[in-house]
Amino acid sequence: MKQKIIILLLFFAVKLFTATVSVPHFFSHNLVLQRDAKIPVWGFAEPNEKVTVTFKNQLKTAVTDASGNWKVILNEEKFGGPFEMKISGSNEIVLKNILIGDVWLCSGQSNMEWNLARVDGFQDELIQQNFPLIRHLKVERAINTLPQKNIAPTEWKIANASTIGDFSGVAYFFAKNMYRETKIPIGLINSSWGGTNVETWIPRNGFENSVDFRDMISKMPKISLDSLTKFSTASKIAGLQKKHQINTLDFNETFYLKNDFDDTKLPEIYQPKRWEDQGFEGLDGIVWLRKKVILTQEDLAGNATLFLSQIDDEDVTYFNGKQIGTNNSYDAERVYTVPQNLLKVGENIIVAKITDNGSGGGIWGEPEKLKLVTSKSSISLTGNWKITVEKIFNKINENEFPSLAYNAMIAPLIPFQLKGILWYQGESNADRAAEYNKSFPLLINSWREKFGKQLPFYYVQLATFETPGNSNEGSAWAEMREAQTNTLKLQNTGMVVTTDIGNPKDIHPGNKKSVGERLANLALNNGQVSPVFKDFKVQKNKISVGFKPSVNLKTSDNSAEVKGFEIAGNDRIFYPATAKIFKNRVVVISDKVKNPVAVRFGWKGDASENNLVTENNLPVSPFRTDNFPLSTEKVRYRVNLD
Repeated sequence: MKQKIIILLLFFAVKLFTATVSVPHFFSHNLVLQRDAKIPVWGFAEPNEKVTVTFKNQLKTAVTDASGNWKVILNEEKFGGPFEMKISGSNEIVLKNILIGDVWLCSGQSNMEWNLARVDGFQDELIQQNFPLIRHLKVERAINTLPQKNIAPTEWKIANASTIGDFSGVAYFFAKNMYRETKIPIGLINSSWGGTNVETWIPRNGFENSVDFRDMISKMPKISLDSLTKFSTASKIAGLQKKHQINTLDFNETFYLKNDFDDTKLPEIYQPKRWEDQGFEGLDGIVWLRKKVILTQEDLAGNATLFLSQIDDEDVTYFNGKQIGTNNSYDAERVYTVPQNLLKVGENIIVAKITDNGSGGGIWGEPEKLKLVTSKSSISLTGNWKITVEKIFNKINENEFPSLAYNAMIAPLIPFQLKGILWYQGESNADRAAEYNKSFPLLINSWREKFGKQLPFYYVQLATFETPGNSNEGSAWAEMREAQTNTLKLQNTGMVVTTDIGNPKDIHPGNKKSVGERLANLALNNGQVSPVFKDFKVQKNKISVGFKPSVNLKTSDNSAEVKGFEIAGNDRIFYPATAKIFKNRVVVISDKVKNPVAVRFGWKGDASENNLVTENNLPVSPFRTDNFPLSTEKVRYRVNLD
């Protein structure tokens, strides 16, 4: 009898819990709803339960389906607030301080995620007036193999001195400019993740409906995240053994740190370069790198300094078996002192124990910052390092398979009503720039299928950054900018050009204010846009280039010569060219090219020398007039489950 009573009590407890009416976490106090549009409100309760939603003078009811889902559609409302919403069933939820305004979904990778506290001008923002009609919702990082119904617990924040430091810097400056111009409340849904590629943000059915990606997505099993994780981890371990002859069971730290450890049979990996790009796909775990350095007696006159550029994510570094430094920040430059007493004539061993928690992995950054500096000389450490794996984490990173971030961070937001979408991403796809001509439009069209087919989509072109390559060698960064420019062919899109406000030495430039303001210019449709290439005409030994929109052009430094142009003949070898502005066109010439056939502008990662701008000081987008083969055109995204 006692057992029956306990079972009965448990039944009612479960019944009570499942009967509770709830809403997704982004329906919280301080919520912003989209003006002048139908307003979906939805949530969960017990099957066949009646739910009532009251908002202003509206009252809507719904009955949950067999799975406990319910949804009502509120009528359109003009901007204003604050208002209150009540959601009633077996219990009542009251959401307070709701505004009606414009809601923007802000997504992409680190330059969108980068919070205001880390950007230029943050201190100035703290002393300005608060903006209570600007709200920000941060969607926490998460992945899943299947579309989810809810996000991790979160809430809307009102813009003030105590909160704005956690806002997306780009999104904050966008919202501030929009509010000043329109006086309309602005809601920002920040669903972004540093280092993510575009494929993780595209829904599975988008890939399935694409002739370009249909075969790829067919290799992705429809299984739970736990099942895929186990499957993937086993596949990685098998791959290490097969492809690189690495067995994690063989690792012994004590022996590995010894100078006389025999590493001749260990595979090698080039540094600085992420190991994910060198045949170690999806490798998250603990990896050891080892490098031999030969020193002379003159090198031993004092302490040495070891420069390890940047390491993704954490490192513990040893010199001749003794720890000399550690750091757990993926973007921090590693500079460690090597005490004189650790140095010896002849062979010295540098060992870095690296823990990679997701994406990337390994030593990255500028090659010239990977070196050992002694009292006598500077010894480059760029090149091959011995590599072995201690442990593979039983996890999947956000870039490892398609749709993972979409399923957990975008799908739960559907069908929330939006004004538009802001996007800042592309760095992680630069090696597949040519394919981005397909994948980026696919993302836009897929999201519009979910949120609204004519939804404005404004994005940021890659900023200036010092990356390898040029017109004659090939430049993945330039090719990515071209793919982003090509995406303007989609209706109701706009692109911000940032070659003038980047930092050649920093992939996360601090000037997010100009980026946000330029995005706002697109949304306000005030005519302030960067021109893009339109046409070219060969005129004997010169080429004349035109742009759209056709506007008056100038140089940003008031120089008579336009910088950043190159010209080539039939041999396809590009030479720096002299370029001058004639009304709204640019004429390009070089005495090394008698019969020109092609012009390129800003065709490299660091395009900061470009000085061609509009009267509003907006830079002209980099471009090429030719259709010569691209360095990235054969690189494809694929599912790795071999």
